[in-house]
Amino acid sequence: MFRISQYMQEIANPTPLGAVRKPPGPVVIWNLIRRCNLTCKHCYSISADKDFAGELSTDEVYEVMDDLKRFHVPVLILSGGEPLLRPDIFEVAKRAKQMGFYVGLSSNGTLITEENIEQIAEVDFNYVGISLDGIRETHDRFRRMEGAFEKSLAGMRLCRDLGLKIGARFTMTQDNAHDLPALLKLVEDEGIDRFYFSHLNYAGRGNKNRKTDAHHQLTRDAMDLLFDTCWEYQQRGLHKEFTTGNNDADGVYFLFWVQRRFPEMASHVAAKLAQWGGNSSGVNVANIDNLGNVHPDTMWWHYNLGNVRDRRFSDIWQDCSDPLMNGLKQQPRSVGGRCGECTYFAICNGNTRVRAQQLTGDPWQEDPGCYLDDDEIGASGTAPRVKVTPWIPIRRSA
Repeated sequence: MFRISQYMQEIANPTPLGAVRKPPGPVVIWNLIRRCNLTCKHCYSISADKDFAGELSTDEVYEVMDDLKRFHVPVLILSGGEPLLRPDIFEVAKRAKQMGFYVGLSSNGTLITEENIEQIAEVDFNYVGISLDGIRETHDRFRRMEGAFEKSLAGMRLCRDLGLKIGARFTMTQDNAHDLPALLKLVEDEGIDRFYFSHLNYAGRGNKNRKTDAHHQLTRDAMDLLFDTCWEYQQRGLHKEFTTGNNDADGVYFLFWVQRRFPEMASHVAAKLAQWGGNSSGVNVANIDNLGNVHPDTMWWHYNLGNVRDRRFSDIWQDCSDPLMNGLKQQPRSVGGRCGECTYFAICNGNTRVRAQQLTGDPWQEDPGCYLDDDEIGASGTAPRVKVTPWIPIRRSA
C-alpha cells in the first residue's frame, strides 16, 4: 500500500530520515467467508450468494487468532465475500478488539443497515472500508445489482454518523475511470475519511477481466488527479487519507510528480520512499482465505503456502522452503526484464509479482502493470523477457 497523504506531509513538514521501522508482524487480511450477496466484476475471491463448504468454524478462527497474537500480528482486516453474512462476525470482531488487534471491516456496504448498525458500532471497528466502483449506474453495473450504490452509500453514512472511521475503495478500469473525479468529490461532500485507489490486479474475476485494465496513460492521469487533489486538501486543511494499492510504481510516479512540483524536496522524498521499500507481499502483508489456506496476499488465491488446520500460521509464514516465499522475502528480490534494470527498484521492489505470474507463468518476470516507460526508469528496453531458469510450477488450490 502506498500512503500518498503520508508523503504529502513530508513535503509540507519534512521529518528526519531516522531508522527503518519494521512491523512486528504482517497485516493479515482474512477472508472469513466466501459467500457474498453481489457478484462483482473484479472479485478476486470469485464469490457467490451461496454457502461454501469447509470454512473455518468459530473455534478454529479463535485458535488462529491466538497464534496471530503470539506472532505479533498488529492488524486484522476482516473480509469476504461479504463478512457481514458470517453469523459470528460480531463475536469474532469483538474478540479481536479485546485481544488488542487493530480491526478493520471490509464490506460492500449494502448490508449495513439500521438493523445492524448498533452492533457494528458496538464492536468499534478501527476502520470500515466500503467499495465504490463509480457513481450510481457505473457502480450498479460493476456490482451487478440495481440500487447497490445507494445501499452502499447509506451504509457509509450510518457508520459515519456514529463516529466510525470510513473509507471508500475504488478499483479503476477503462470502464469506470471517468467516474474518478465524481468519487473524489463524493469523498469530500460526504465526510469520508479515506480514499483507497486500487489498480486492477490479475486475480479471480480481475484476471478474467484484465482486458479492460486501464491503459497506462489513463493510469498516469488518474494518479496526477489523486496527487493534485490530496495536495489541495492538505493546503485547505482538509484531512483525508489517500492511499493506493496493487501497483508499487505509484511511489516512483509520485517522485516524478514531486520533481515537477517541488524539485527542492525531491531528494528528501526519494529517501523516504526508499525507506518504505515498495511491495511487501509475503513479508508485511498476508492473507488467510475462508478455508484456512494461507497466501502471500489476497491476489495469490491460486497459490497455497499451507493451511492453518495443518500448521500454525506463524510456522507457515516463516517457512522459506516454499520457492515463492523464499523469493518474496529476498532483499533485494531477484527479478528480470525492465524491473531488473529499473533505476528505482529500491522504491518499488519489483512491484506486484502476481501480474507477472498470471501473464507469463513466471513471478520473477517484469510486472506488465508498470505504467512507467523505459526512459523514465533507466531501462534499455533490451532486457531479456524470459528467464533462463524455469519457474517451479505453482501448487494449485484444491
